[in-house]
Amino acid sequence: MSITRRTFLSSGSAVAALMVTRVGRAASLGLPIGLQLYSVRTLLPTDYAGTLKQVGALGYKEVEAAGFFNLPVEQVKAAMQAAGLRCVSAHYPLPLLRQHLDEILPFCKSLGVGFVVCSSPMHQQEGVKGPLTMDDWRWSAEQFNQVATKVQAAGMRFAYHNHVAEFGAIGGVLPYDELLKNTDPAKVSFELDCGWVIVGGQDPVHYLKQYPTRIVMLHVKDFKDNKPPSVELGTGSVDYKPIFAAAAATGHIRHAFVEQEEFQGPIMEALKVDADYMKRLHA
Repeated sequence: MSITRRTFLSSGSAVAALMVTRVGRAASLGLPIGLQLYSVRTLLPTDYAGTLKQVGALGYKEVEAAGFFNLPVEQVKAAMQAAGLRCVSAHYPLPLLRQHLDEILPFCKSLGVGFVVCSSPMHQQEGVKGPLTMDDWRWSAEQFNQVATKVQAAGMRFAYHNHVAEFGAIGGVLPYDELLKNTDPAKVSFELDCGWVIVGGQDPVHYLKQYPTRIVMLHVKDFKDNKPPSVELGTGSVDYKPIFAAAAATGHIRHAFVEQEEFQGPIMEALKVDADYMKRLHA
């Protein structure tokens, strides 16, 4: 409904409307729309630059890498620039970070990456299979502290990205809580994958409120009935309005990345639905 400035002022609703506006702004992250490039993992190997251009054309402004497909940094940088994208974060599993950090850091630094993110932990002993024990999780936390020290020295920030296993209790304790407890707040931040938190039976809002300074990035994905496979945002069960409101209230969220891992139709069509959803929520 349109309303003139005179009607607005004379109606006595100015104060109430101003309060609504402020609430709306508080619930908005005010961030560029981001995409975790794992979403287009099947397209990038055959047409890296062209895929990035399609992503940029959908309205995405920032991306988070999940591998660079052995491309030199200058080629990656040129493809990002041509697509109008900024690569602000990059994912690596812990084994790769432990073995190749000295190569990873200058690559990311040259690309302009701000966050180096551990995408998965590992067993303390090589060759062990199956779920991680609590000792494995605590050992991984110490590895994060060590890696984060080097990432910080290189002028970037380190973060950890969760999946579902972090929310399966071991002896009544959630591994995610142990990671938060056993990592240095000055060095180790967290990227909260909201969808996987919900699939794991927990509430992203709870973690955002309890750890407002530790969580600095979000992954945004949707599921029907809170179970995989992932679907387009707004077509599943996850309500992001309260999550974004809680995230905005912390004042510490730097990036929010759409991630859709499975597709029932054309990938770019689905990613457009995701981008439009983020725009509607003023993410």
